Amino acid sequence: MQRNYSKWYVIRFTLITFVISLVFLLIMMFVQAQMQNVAFTGGGIVKLHQHFPLFYLLDFIPFIYAAVSYYLARFVSQVQNEAKDFTESEITRQRKLYRFVQKLKDGDIETDFIPDENDVLGKAIVNLRDTLKQSKEEELVRRKEDDQRSWTAEGLAKFGEILRTEKDDIEELSYLIISNLVKYIDANQGGFYLLDDTDPGDKFFNLTGCYAYERRKYADRRIDWGEGLVGACALEKQTTVLKKVPDTYLKITSGLGTANPKNIILVPLRVNDEVHGVIEIAAFKPFEQHKIEFIEKVAESIASTISNTKINIRTAKLLKESQEQAEILQAQEEQMRQNMEELQATQEEAARQGEKFISFTNSVNHTLIRAEYDVNGMLLYANTKFLNKLEYSSNSEVEGKQISMFINKKDRVWFDEIWESLAKGGHHFEGDMKHVTKSGKDLWTIATYTCVRNQHGGVEKILFLAIDTTEQKNQSLDFEGQIEALNRSSIKIEFSPTGDLIDANDKFQQTFGLSLVEAKAKAVYDLFHKNDRKQIESIWDDVTHGIPFEGQVKMLMKDNQERWLRGTFTAVNDMYGEVAKVVFIGHDNTREKLMEIETMEQTEQLKRQEEMLRQNEVELNRKLREAKEDIKNQFKEIERVKIRNEKTLEGFLDAIITTDQDGIVQFFNKAAEELLGVTKDEILGQSIRMLFPTDAADNDDFLASYLDPEKSAIVGERREISITRKDGEELNLLMLLTEAKVGREFTITAFIQNISVDLF
Repeated sequence: MQRNYSKWYVIRFTLITFVISLVFLLIMMFVQAQMQNVAFTGGGIVKLHQHFPLFYLLDFIPFIYAAVSYYLARFVSQVQNEAKDFTESEITRQRKLYRFVQKLKDGDIETDFIPDENDVLGKAIVNLRDTLKQSKEEELVRRKEDDQRSWTAEGLAKFGEILRTEKDDIEELSYLIISNLVKYIDANQGGFYLLDDTDPGDKFFNLTGCYAYERRKYADRRIDWGEGLVGACALEKQTTVLKKVPDTYLKITSGLGTANPKNIILVPLRVNDEVHGVIEIAAFKPFEQHKIEFIEKVAESIASTISNTKINIRTAKLLKESQEQAEILQAQEEQMRQNMEELQATQEEAARQGEKFISFTNSVNHTLIRAEYDVNGMLLYANTKFLNKLEYSSNSEVEGKQISMFINKKDRVWFDEIWESLAKGGHHFEGDMKHVTKSGKDLWTIATYTCVRNQHGGVEKILFLAIDTTEQKNQSLDFEGQIEALNRSSIKIEFSPTGDLIDANDKFQQTFGLSLVEAKAKAVYDLFHKNDRKQIESIWDDVTHGIPFEGQVKMLMKDNQERWLRGTFTAVNDMYGEVAKVVFIGHDNTREKLMEIETMEQTEQLKRQEEMLRQNEVELNRKLREAKEDIKNQFKEIERVKIRNEKTLEGFLDAIITTDQDGIVQFFNKAAEELLGVTKDEILGQSIRMLFPTDAADNDDFLASYLDPEKSAIVGERREISITRKDGEELNLLMLLTEAKVGREFTITAFIQNISVDLF
């Protein structure tokens, strides 16, 4: 390639170098001539050359330097010209780039700019423009999703308020729920079916509330368990969406006439895998996915409220029965204790007053079960009450028999130890004793075994006295079983009237992270935040004056973590009608409360995010140089939103599968595991083809385009497909594909619903 250079610059530089070199050579000759005493003339110069032949070589130095300077000057001139050309072209490029940036700054992201092949900055700004375009498009999508989330959050808050305020009248609550739900999702008609499981053998649904075209409609309709669409929905415990409704199934009425709905959704009121009812909604328009999810969330809240109400009713009933039976048992125990004290006093008095022994014996035989045994356990005597209670007709059946005949085999180990101690003259036994009757029934008694000594202090015989407490013991065991069931399912805390904690069950210890010793060191006020002190004092004052409290309270765990409990504070009175203790029975509903708080926080966070986006747009116009950093921050925010969305999708009832452009599974939620019989660990990072038989796509263009990464998937259309699970079960499914592109990469998300349900 021919390079340009300045000839004048090269000639001038060459001549100057030649002259300087020539002058330097003459100076050297002059100095040498002076040293050799040679005249500095032409002849002297010739003599110097003769004496010093080296000067012949030095004569060429000016010419050599001139030649070198010629090429050096030529090279420098070429470099300068190239630098000047480069500078001019660079200024031109920067001006174009500046105009392009100015248009971007003014918001014109549609402007075009074609950078040179080696223009790194130009390519970076073009990439920035493309990124801004993509961010704007994604922002529109994100705003739509934010609007849907805000709509959902407001709806959940609205229905949460309805559920908190209206719980006494089930028909009024049913109507409020179904009417507001139909209006909120812009449907046309709805029904609220509540499960009546009072009789486990005859479970059915009652239509407790319905709504259509702004008119309230009362109906008395019964649907048996498993009958029709409502019964099938409850039986399957899954949401059912129908897009083809039989003409005879349902009609929507209004002032203009009647019409058949095109779409029906049935959602079970399910909590902890237990169905409490079904919501049925009909509409002319198809149900959008976010509305279906909203209805399911509202159904969960309704089911939780119904479940809590049932639990509270059962708990209050059990507590009332337990209090009544405890009072009866306490009175009986007090009477029994007094009788036993009198019995002991009578035994001591009998040793001193022998003349009254016969009278005492007759009194005992009329009131107590009595028997006498020798030290080997052989029965010597048994009174009539002993025979009657143990179902024997005469003494001949029992006299001379071993005491083990009247003791259950399971109780002989500990009873033999007691008897061995009595036979050796040990302390008497007093307490609950279970005997076995002739027919094998259990006879519970409050009994005493006492050694009767001879004049030498030895054991002559062993006296058995008892009172029949079988009925009271069975009641006590039944009460204990009910209380044990209550302890397993609910938190139970007992306080003194002054507020000191005196007892707590295992569920309390597990929930609060406290041992029983640590718990007993606390008072009721220690379990609440100091800011709630006045509220708790007011509640406590009402409870100790006979006004029970039922509602939701916030308590502190061992590590000061807050938990929300729903339950009751109830006073337990003693036999004199005074408060003996206060019992709290409740259950942990922190999850529901946190969901409510989180919903409100998410709403506030969405508002803050919108404000931040507006500030970021202003900042982007003001500081274009910081655009790259701002976009990185937006990408981080998008990544967090993506993680949050994935967590949200993980809880969906519909199966959701996300694959990349190569057909590799990137996301697989819990519902997909249950539906397709494949765990997340088995499928993540694997090809989507693993989930479908090898011939699944042969006759289905929808599946073929989805399973082949080289083909374009059919998105935005819901198709019905059939697949076979690993266990051989054939499923009929509804599948909807959506596509999301980020730059050159894209993902395919499949939403799958199981429609293998017998609807009629």
